[in-house]
Amino acid sequence: MSASPPLPLLKRIPPGLWTALVWFAAAVQPIVEYVLMPAQRELSYSYPRDGLDSNRAQQQLTFAFLLVLFGCRMLRRRPLTAYGLVLAGTAFSTLAWRQHQIPPMQFLGVDVALCSIAATRSRRSSLTAAAAALGMLAAYFTVRTLKVEDYDGIAPEPYVALTVVIAWLVGNSVHQARAHTEELHARAAAQAVTAERLRIAREMHDTVAHSIGIIALQAGAAARVVETRPAKAREAMLTVEKAGRETLSGLRRMLSALRQADQEQGQFGHEHGQFGQEQGQSGQDQDRGQLGQGQERAQAPLRPAAGLAGVERLAATTTAAGVRVEAAWQGRPRPLPADIDLAAYRIVQESVTNVVRHSGAASCRVGVEYRDEDLVIAVSDRGRGGGTRTDTGYGLVGMRERVALLHGDFTAGPLPQGGFLVTAVLPIPAAAETETETKAGAR
Repeated sequence: MSASPPLPLLKRIPPGLWTALVWFAAAVQPIVEYVLMPAQRELSYSYPRDGLDSNRAQQQLTFAFLLVLFGCRMLRRRPLTAYGLVLAGTAFSTLAWRQHQIPPMQFLGVDVALCSIAATRSRRSSLTAAAAALGMLAAYFTVRTLKVEDYDGIAPEPYVALTVVIAWLVGNSVHQARAHTEELHARAAAQAVTAERLRIAREMHDTVAHSIGIIALQAGAAARVVETRPAKAREAMLTVEKAGRETLSGLRRMLSALRQADQEQGQFGHEHGQFGQEQGQSGQDQDRGQLGQGQERAQAPLRPAAGLAGVERLAATTTAAGVRVEAAWQGRPRPLPADIDLAAYRIVQESVTNVVRHSGAASCRVGVEYRDEDLVIAVSDRGRGGGTRTDTGYGLVGMRERVALLHGDFTAGPLPQGGFLVTAVLPIPAAAETETETKAGAR
């Protein structure tokens, strides 16, 4: 949720503007130096003082400026067409001055455009642009060699061609760096999703262990009183049945959502291997846990998993830490399936943690609304906001994945008036809700 720093100046200016600035500066410089300024003792043979006296030369130079201007404006949308216009404008500028070669300074604008294309477009497009520039230089060199017999200067085309190669290499390096960074971000996001799934699996294991513990205790109690107090035994077995149905329903929803997500991403094999490793590790943990189960049962009583009942305690703890949390409850509170109750609490917990860490706000509001078919969680603050797509934190990714596993809807983003809002809608299956309410009434 922290506000992202502003982009550097070099990145805020579009590449078309950079190309225009460099090209127009190189085009205006000889006009100012050799036409507008007083005559110097040493005149330039490349830029004759009367070079722009004719109407034809002025029209050609004006046309060159227009071509480059339109090319710079189109550089982001249609890069190859825009690049062709910049090359054509450079050629017309040379014709206006009646030159037999392209001045290296004038070609710097072309190099800037080529660097931009190589950095943002595919390698095929950038190589096509580079080949066009090198072909233009080769054409100038060939025509001058065949038609200008008294030319005794040093050919500038090899040096200008070297600047073309350097511009392409720089742009291609930037392109590769961006691609590598995007790959790292995608890999990190995939690892975060996998880690969140494993964390959900561990929490589901805790929930199942809690339900199995209740089933074992109730079944043992029923076995002891089945002959002396049949009514109590029957009540205990009904409790066992309800706990088993609730746990089975939660497991089916979670496993179904995980299987669908695996099929959509096309990474089932990789994630199945990780799940197998985690499952094997869990099996080893269960074996070790069963060895000391009798001792642990005597030392630590069974505790219910975290749920919305812990929101008030979370609010009090966070308020004591310096950020006031206001909890607002709407609708008719009722018992929820264990997986939904746990997910709702984790979403509130993570959102409040983000407020404390990133928003800089002095308070936040937690809203919990019980609807007929779903549960709505909303956490808002008046802090800096400004969460963006480039944030490297995985809190929002984890919450989004948790909600997706329950077939819910999740949104998070800055508010127009300032601050940040996290909203999660968790559907409550009708059958699970009926079983939970029946269980609560039996108790």
